[in-house]
Amino acid sequence: MAAEFDLVVIGSGPGGYVAAIRASQLGLKVAIVERENLGGICLNWGCIPTKALLKSGEKFESLSHLKEYGLSASGASFDFDAIIQRSRGVAATMNKGVAFLMKKNKIEVIEGSAKLEKGAAAPKVVIALKAGGSRTVEAKSVMLAVGARARALPQIGLEADGDKIWAYRDALAPKTLPKSFVVIGSGAIGIEFASFYRALGAEVTVVEAVDRIMPVEDEEVSKAAQKSFEKRGIKFKVGAKVTRVAKAGAGVKVDIEVGGKAESLEAEVCISAVGITANTDGIGLEALGVELDRGHIKTDSHCATNVKGLYAIGDCAGAPWLAHKASHEGIHAAEHIAGYKTPNVHSPIAGCTYAQPQVASVGVTEQGAREAKREVKIGRFPFRVNGKAVAAGEPDGFVKVIFDAKTGALIGAHMMGHEVTEMIQGYVTAITMEATEEDIQGIVYPHPTMSEAMHEAALDAYGRTLHL
Repeated sequence: MAAEFDLVVIGSGPGGYVAAIRASQLGLKVAIVERENLGGICLNWGCIPTKALLKSGEKFESLSHLKEYGLSASGASFDFDAIIQRSRGVAATMNKGVAFLMKKNKIEVIEGSAKLEKGAAAPKVVIALKAGGSRTVEAKSVMLAVGARARALPQIGLEADGDKIWAYRDALAPKTLPKSFVVIGSGAIGIEFASFYRALGAEVTVVEAVDRIMPVEDEEVSKAAQKSFEKRGIKFKVGAKVTRVAKAGAGVKVDIEVGGKAESLEAEVCISAVGITANTDGIGLEALGVELDRGHIKTDSHCATNVKGLYAIGDCAGAPWLAHKASHEGIHAAEHIAGYKTPNVHSPIAGCTYAQPQVASVGVTEQGAREAKREVKIGRFPFRVNGKAVAAGEPDGFVKVIFDAKTGALIGAHMMGHEVTEMIQGYVTAITMEATEEDIQGIVYPHPTMSEAMHEAALDAYGRTLHL
């Protein structure tokens, strides 16, 4: 059987559908297999709908601060069902957008669940069609963009049931608004849900096994973020090991151990945000001999696996588990498959948490640099003396930058504050372009903007700050 396609992409999340588009642009005949919704978890049950919820929470919470702006209003309230429906509507709109892009780029969409079998140029793709029956497809190359799912810990009872123990899907579309939550895990997912539900008045306690929240972030940022979240009424239990989660009465009971002492937390609902598990089971990887590393698919610098013609991108191929990382890898792999000489796939990847306040970072942390025994210069600048931040009533947070002391190269940047997720890309670009402190200090930043704090932080690293 001759190859029907040049490339078959399995999974239509932000890695898969973007890879399919790029491959089609390069003249390849492409098909994409999706078992559920075009756009994958990100567009339908992750990145996009959570941001819709967070914006509703932010708007509602801001009403309690109107007096600070010389404004007043009374009778502020919210319609929880309408908030959820708006979020689902946003996801539906994005889903339709991906369907349009597939049609525009002449990519065949095959609805069903795929499994790999041994093939010639690349593994065969056997698809159990959603409409019934099956279809076997052969291609010159196959790309796995199958993503990941919420991690479960059944041994301690932490397994989503859609009732009292929620995973992210349950938290995105609940039928009613619980009055209290225990959120297990203080990564981006846990913090974002804690932020949203707190904005609507729920009592929220976040449990983290490590001794500080958001442990992948720079320590200075995570400690400052915790103080800001606590001001909003979110409670934290850090250095806390969860020993048991179980339904109790009309709610849930979470047993933890802190400093060798047992404690119990009770709430209406527990949200599990303890990480993800790659969707690598049940798709035929074992029979093909695909190499895995702790459940994730091992790939080279071009996203190729050890099996001829088989590539893997995004969450199923390892950390960081971020949509933009998946898209970047998908484009790179598509270009490599099409015969282009592409640069190395490893570029700086920013991390963003869309809570109130937001947190964004790229590159090494201060503690990471110290552990690597790198000589560094560090600059900081607080938003409380930034004109735009003060005028906007958003003085909370700061910018922190880390330079290599020997070369002057920017190697890390960390931010906490209003809309810093929109600002971090400036530093991503700088690191990608191998910018030094002279480059960043020499840029003219528009005034008044919060981005001026980026300039001042770079100046501060070399004792040149102007407004502090």
